[in-house]
Amino acid sequence: MKTRGFTLVELLVVISIIGILVGLLLPAVQSAREAARRMQCQNNLKQIGLALHSHESALKNNPPLGDYRSAGTSVYWSIQVRLLPYLEQSNLHNLVDFTKPINLQPAVARVRMPHLLCPSELNDRERPDSPTFTHYPLNYGANAGLWHIAQPPNDRGSGVFLFNRSTKIGEITDGLSNTLAMAEVKAFTPYLRDGGNPSGVAPVPATPADVSAFGGEFKPDSGHTEWVDARMHQTGFTTTFAPNTKVPHVNGGKLYDIDFNSMREGRSATLPTYAVVTSRSYHTGAVNVLLMDGSVRTMTNSVELEVWRALGSRAGGEVAILTD
Repeated sequence: MKTRGFTLVELLVVISIIGILVGLLLPAVQSAREAARRMQCQNNLKQIGLALHSHESALKNNPPLGDYRSAGTSVYWSIQVRLLPYLEQSNLHNLVDFTKPINLQPAVARVRMPHLLCPSELNDRERPDSPTFTHYPLNYGANAGLWHIAQPPNDRGSGVFLFNRSTKIGEITDGLSNTLAMAEVKAFTPYLRDGGNPSGVAPVPATPADVSAFGGEFKPDSGHTEWVDARMHQTGFTTTFAPNTKVPHVNGGKLYDIDFNSMREGRSATLPTYAVVTSRSYHTGAVNVLLMDGSVRTMTNSVELEVWRALGSRAGGEVAILTD
């Protein structure tokens, strides 16, 4: 009696067909997963938008981009911390003593905040800062404007959120639907800091390649890793360059895509803070942003720089036309 079965050639053909089908289906599956992650990311921003509106309704202002006056230069709690009561995180907010430095309150800094993390982030993990202190990163930075962020002891930024003072809705004369509140940033971003250059009035860098020349202390992987820290390279962004623009810097023979902070806010009583902190994401060709009216948009890398900068200013008088 003959036994029926597949020949070796037939098996190879079937395996080849299955391989082709998997190859065809895999991009579709990956695309569906990324679409779901992007939707969750947008939902996170919507929740932050509702929290900002609730904060404004309760206190009649927007939170400051760090306040270094009342309790000294070592106390600089972020906007993201100040929004906790409006994100159903009152218990965590109650642990915060706003008169004491972050480094004395490790129980707060190490908490993972799901609403501050994009599902596409590749580095959703703790960042140990010392044997006894740990930070957790975030993916949504606050809009500080174009370039000149602080001029001690006063605010200077053109964005919605300012150094050492709150803003009111009436100050956003460009319109809430034309002004950025938050935008995506990548965790563990390399950056330059505290070089003290520029030390006076300085024009906006003409190209991303110009930024590296300002110099400063190089940190290879700790930008946007401290959700509790108000300083620009941790919880903010600027509109100096369009989304996902690469800002090159070579260190030790390796090319990095960096952020820049000329002098960390609160570190000097006289030197200004200039910053280039680019909005970045792992979404292909775009970032998600929150506008001050509470709406969420996807901004592509190809957005005109003039439009992007106009969206970053609260009272620049520009006309920024957004299309779906």
